[in-house]
Order: sequence, then structure tokens, then C-alpha cells
Amino acid sequence: QVQLVESGGGLVQAGGSLRLSCSASGRTLSASVLGWFRQAPGEDREFVGAIWWSAGDTYYADYMKARFIVSRDNAKTTMYLQMNSLKPEDTAVYYCAARPDSSTKYAYWGPGTQVTVSS
Repeated sequence: QVQLVESGGGLVQAGGSLRLSCSASGRTLSASVLGWFRQAPGEDREFVGAIWWSAGDTYYADYMKARFIVSRDNAKTTMYLQMNSLKPEDTAVYYCAARPDSSTKYAYWGPGTQVTVSS
């Protein structure tokens, strides 16, 4: 079991930046991939980016990589999402999730944190 809790959401003006955190606890993350997803009202949940915990390698949805950066602090077992040049269309609930690196399915999810970008 992996427990995940997001924090750092809030209200920000367009063009601003925000850093989300995802604190992980439970089983070891060494063979895991942690990812960020978001869901806007009335929309499907979409993938933002992810990180292989042991190696620190990252990958992103194509339209995210220019403005969003995923990182992790191994000692704190915390993953981050740095969001820059925010736009109103980035408004969504942001979730972190975890999966074994041998699986394609994210099995563990946090409750989410709201990000609202005002124009």
C-alpha cells in the first residue's frame, strides 16, 4: 500500500507559478513510478507527467513539458510539480498517483488538490 497526499494548490493569477507537493508513505517507492494527473470540471482526467522514483527519469504529456516540471526528493519521499506560466485552462483538481514500474496501471491515488488560475 502507498498513501499519497497532495498539497500546494490554491488560487493564482494567469502567468504565475505554483508548486504542488505529493507526500508518499507506506511501502518503498524504489520500484515505483509516481505521476501527476489533473481533471477539470466536466472533463476527463488527463496525464500531466511522471517520474521513475529510483532513477529520477521523467516524462510528460507533450503539451505539458514546456511549462511543467516533475521532480522528487528521495529523502522526504515527496514528489513535486512545478507549474509555470499558468493559464486559466490549467484550472483543475490535480492528483498524484503511484504504480509499480512493472505495471501500466496507477493503483494508488491521492485525494487531489484544487488549482484555480484566474484571468
